[in-house]
Amino acid sequence: MILNEQETKISYRTCPLCEATCGLEIYTKGQEVVHIKGDKQDPFSKGYLCPKGFSVKELHADPDRIRKPMIRRGSDWQEVSWEEAFSEVRKGLQSIIKEHGRNSIAVYLGNPTVHNLGSMLYGPTFLRALGSRSVFSASTLDQMPKQLSSEIMFGSDANLPIPDLDHTDYFLMIGANPLASNGSLMTAPNMRGRLKELQERGGKLVVIDPVRTLTAKQADEHQFIRPGTDALFLFALIHTLFEEDLVTPGKLVNLLNGLEEMKSLSQDFTPEVVAAKCGIPADAIRRIARELSGSERAIVYGRMGTCTQPFGTMNSWLIDVLNVLTGNLDRQGGVMFPNPATRRAVSKKARSMRYNRYQSRISTMPEVLGELPVSCLAEEIETEGPGQIRAFICLAGNPALSAPNSGRLTTAFESLDFMVSVDCYLNETSRLANVILPVPSPLERSHYDITFYNLAVRNIAHYSKPVFELPPDQLDDWKILLHLAGEVSEHNLQGDPIKVLDDLTVMELIKHEIKNENSPISERKPQEIFDLLKNRKGPERLLDFYLRVGPYGDHFGEIPDGLNLSVLEENPHGMDFGTMQPRITEILQTSSGKIELAPAILVKDVERLKGTLETKSTDLLLVGRRDLRSNNSWLHNLPVLVKGEDRCTLLIHTSDAVSLGLKNGGKALVQSRTGKIQVTVEITEDIMPGTVSLPHGWGHNLSGTRLGVAKEHPGVNVNLLTDNRVIDPISGNAVLNGVPVSIVKVG
Repeated sequence: MILNEQETKISYRTCPLCEATCGLEIYTKGQEVVHIKGDKQDPFSKGYLCPKGFSVKELHADPDRIRKPMIRRGSDWQEVSWEEAFSEVRKGLQSIIKEHGRNSIAVYLGNPTVHNLGSMLYGPTFLRALGSRSVFSASTLDQMPKQLSSEIMFGSDANLPIPDLDHTDYFLMIGANPLASNGSLMTAPNMRGRLKELQERGGKLVVIDPVRTLTAKQADEHQFIRPGTDALFLFALIHTLFEEDLVTPGKLVNLLNGLEEMKSLSQDFTPEVVAAKCGIPADAIRRIARELSGSERAIVYGRMGTCTQPFGTMNSWLIDVLNVLTGNLDRQGGVMFPNPATRRAVSKKARSMRYNRYQSRISTMPEVLGELPVSCLAEEIETEGPGQIRAFICLAGNPALSAPNSGRLTTAFESLDFMVSVDCYLNETSRLANVILPVPSPLERSHYDITFYNLAVRNIAHYSKPVFELPPDQLDDWKILLHLAGEVSEHNLQGDPIKVLDDLTVMELIKHEIKNENSPISERKPQEIFDLLKNRKGPERLLDFYLRVGPYGDHFGEIPDGLNLSVLEENPHGMDFGTMQPRITEILQTSSGKIELAPAILVKDVERLKGTLETKSTDLLLVGRRDLRSNNSWLHNLPVLVKGEDRCTLLIHTSDAVSLGLKNGGKALVQSRTGKIQVTVEITEDIMPGTVSLPHGWGHNLSGTRLGVAKEHPGVNVNLLTDNRVIDPISGNAVLNGVPVSIVKVG
């Protein structure tokens, strides 16, 4: 039915602003959003909505959002046509490719790309066309240790064990605050409600964190832990399990490599030795180990706090070792492997690990899953010689605020020969670009959480049509990426480059799928499958393909009532395919066909951990923190999310504040090796003595941005203090927690 401009239209879609994937019910009149509420018919979120969901209205209407391509002329920005913008991009990038080679162009994939269907599906096409090894992403500021440990233990970073939160009896949570983050590597709407249900059915929630977070306050037990000592605590739990004969891997026993070696590795980490370092009493460590072993269904889960420290990969490894040793891997109520609607069949052919296939030029940091660590980006730009990065393409990221030692990185960006930002804001990073290519509002494009349904606690599928038609002078994200691919391609594309590249993307995907002997279309002809997709284009065509070859798919006519995109379009609230089920033998892709409990690369790193048992430090240690009304740096220009009291404050324990002469609401100068900032003090008992905390993503006080609301709530940039030299050497992940700082009173 055709609606009058004044009639109210209701649209249903999932929220694109965090991992929870909550269902939205959006009321619009004409081109205006008049109201948003939670979709009670969504089978996953059931009407739950956090403040970020409401903010989609302000994001869509934000007057600061860039709507036309822009080219920087000196310090001035000029709006141009798409043709002019891409011509400038081609001229800037092709000259660098010809003179310095493809590796001299770096790409950064920001966090918002993971929430964008077009970026996720067509980003690989652009990267292949560019052909550069200089690829960086927000992953090495966040979860790369977890991805790498899964690649090592289970054979693929796609095989991340996800907490079966809705069925567990015991939840040990380390360095995570899902009541603020809405879950991370654990897609589950309404975390508060789900954790409350755990407790109501007699279960127990134990939180280990140097800050008494929102989640810790809801927990049955909270233990402070000294930042950076999580691996010691985890090894002490493993020691106790072996010492007290509590190791019960159950059905996994014949799928394990390295069980006895794990016992040997844990011998030096007794709870009594570890307690002095981590601050958790030995008797508490032993009791938690016994509770883990004694619970019928238990989970050990760690997130941001465990990844962003010097032993991030080891922490991620030991967490899953604990889940294995207690028999809770691949068991209902433990950690399990989702079976999302777009998951493709696993090939049983031998697969090599995607690690250290090449190294960074200066620090020789290993490549991990096709990426290099962001911590080495500045030196790769600054240091002359063959392979020096001369140009930078930033896809929906803001590393000038989010990367360690961001002051140095910003200076490095200023020295580049050419820079392109694909972004909807003139922010702290894009202000330094030569060309900005604006992306549409989230409500002007379709949506499917192709990444987060791989991390969901239930098997869910939900496709969202655009709420508004794309304006005639706006390009969708996927077309921007294909245009960029065309500008950097070494091939002379004939005809419409977007159609040519789109067709090539689909055909290559089909051919790759057919080569997999376990695929439901392994015996089919590529052209036949291509022709069956001809009525769609862009992200919808690729998504339809993934759904049709997936575990619930129609397999291109083989299963008449199977899933395809048309079925999802007929179910605007989404579809629930049930709980996670045991599937360890199906997903294992290690060369041995077993779970690698004691991989050599991590076993070797245990000596480094042992060395920390002998060290002593009196430094104050800085950690980050999350907030429900924030998502890194990219939502601070929305009034609904920044209103109220200043949240960018320095949390400090009462005893430390007294010794430093600090007063609540006063100012303090915080300094590290890389920089110093002045910040408002917030004295509290909710933080471990010797620890201070600042949120990340703030620092909106730089010139040249167009963020009117954010400038009124600038906060301070904590990453002026974090150190690019200090990393997890296995994964290259940045160390954003446990940063040594000194503090003095101001005034």
